[in-house]
Amino acid sequence: MGRPDGIRVRESSNPIYYLVPQFMPHRHDSMNMITVDIPVEPLRQYMNAQRREGKHISHLALIITAYVHTVAEFPLLNRFLVNKRIYEHKDFKMAMVVLRAGGGANDDTESKLDLSYADTIFDIQDKIDKYLEENTAGADEGENDMEKIMGIIMKMPWLINFIGWVLRFGDKHGLIPQSLLDVSPFHASALITNLASIRTNHIYHHVYDFGTTSIAIAMGNMRDVVKRGKGGAIEAVRCIPLGIVMDERIASGHYFALAFARMKEFLAHPELLEKPGDTSHPVL
Repeated sequence: MGRPDGIRVRESSNPIYYLVPQFMPHRHDSMNMITVDIPVEPLRQYMNAQRREGKHISHLALIITAYVHTVAEFPLLNRFLVNKRIYEHKDFKMAMVVLRAGGGANDDTESKLDLSYADTIFDIQDKIDKYLEENTAGADEGENDMEKIMGIIMKMPWLINFIGWVLRFGDKHGLIPQSLLDVSPFHASALITNLASIRTNHIYHHVYDFGTTSIAIAMGNMRDVVKRGKGGAIEAVRCIPLGIVMDERIASGHYFALAFARMKEFLAHPELLEKPGDTSHPVL
């Protein structure tokens, strides 16, 4: 049976990926983790140049745009596994966790950004601004669609276990309707959370067994990373650390390494993000 949110992958250059899910059927079996340190100085210079032209660009927008453009060239990152089958996402949605204005320790929310490989840094900054406006209002100013659905479910606590079973069964067999997938933060190409916004170090955020999210990215507080510079001199480079968790069943370690190296290249030259993502020569 097909899925409304994914296209079944029936051919692969590496047949081992059809065998791996038999031994690692869950995402929590398959999590690999890495820290990617992004030097701040190229971002700062680019953001300042844009500010002089009257344009606001955030670190978050740069990170998200670089990731989207990376996936445009490395499309295996937009795959997921459900019920031991490999699928490609039909679109690109980024789940994002944000804290409500004036919220307490538990007053956060999660929804999705609808993105495209054709988006530029300016497109994605506009989408983030709109997303934050819609999702960071105080609780008394309204809820997003997913919270409204959860509010209805919580009014029927005796049905929660049954509803949970129905959703897990439906997800496993591709039976969840598109209308629910559209609002579910568990069904996305990737998850991102900006922990620096609450002055917290980066973490390795788990990928959920439920849903279709294969990559989780957590931005943390800036930190100094000791590196060897020109002439062998030791220097401290100010960086934004990204804690990245991957479902290793969607691609090889070498593929992930190439992809994240390309992402760092985009962020070393942010002007590259002013053009649409390049899908003409995908790395497979």
